[in-house]
Amino acid sequence: MPPTDDPLSRRYARMRWNTPLSEEHAELLLRRLDIQAGARVLDLGCGWGELLLRAVAAGGVDGTHATTGVGVDTDSAALERGRALAADRGLDQHVTLVQGESAAWGEPADRVLCVGAAHAFGGAAGALDALGGFVRPGGRLLFGDAFWERPPTPEALAIFGDEVPTLGELTEHARDRGWRVLHLSTADQREWDDFESTWLAGRQEWLLEHPGDARAAALREELDTRLRDYVTAYRGILGLAYLVLGR
Repeated sequence: MPPTDDPLSRRYARMRWNTPLSEEHAELLLRRLDIQAGARVLDLGCGWGELLLRAVAAGGVDGTHATTGVGVDTDSAALERGRALAADRGLDQHVTLVQGESAAWGEPADRVLCVGAAHAFGGAAGALDALGGFVRPGGRLLFGDAFWERPPTPEALAIFGDEVPTLGELTEHARDRGWRVLHLSTADQREWDDFESTWLAGRQEWLLEHPGDARAAALREELDTRLRDYVTAYRGILGLAYLVLGR
């Protein structure tokens, strides 16, 4: 069966990046990162590298002081998508995407991105501790991670566990590890709604195109459960914070 008929190939098809983040918010974060010409940018848990590509472009790739980037992720399909995006934008000579474990990466960089990948380091506290070794002196880290925006419902706790911090606890994790918060912002409700909708959208479209497929019933149940969980258990309760940190 052709890959386009595989619902799994549609999972991220409608997503810009795998995090609740608008275009305008992303531009703000990149400005706060202050990426200089010739900088080395590292994205740990990069997915298909959309934010990394924009970070490298923001630093500039013309002339002798071109900005370069490396993205690390375990998802081979996402990395292939990222390589195609890099080639389409003329960035393939400046960005390298590597399949591997983020925590095992060994080269530091001037600017490091770690958005939604704290689990690779055992959670937010462990990530903020370990990521200090990835950021060169004078560098900056963009760290994105979940927090409880409001006290969680029992249903939200059942989905996400009891190790999600509050925003205050998240910033204290950073401070306790020597980071200074240069910028703090959080995903708003429209960003969350767009994220959850686009996460579902590619496969929702597949269901409309293949209503009689043998896989349709199971997929329909999976997507309906995700939407139900979002609107009844954690919409407006689970937040996502973006911290630009230096030390």
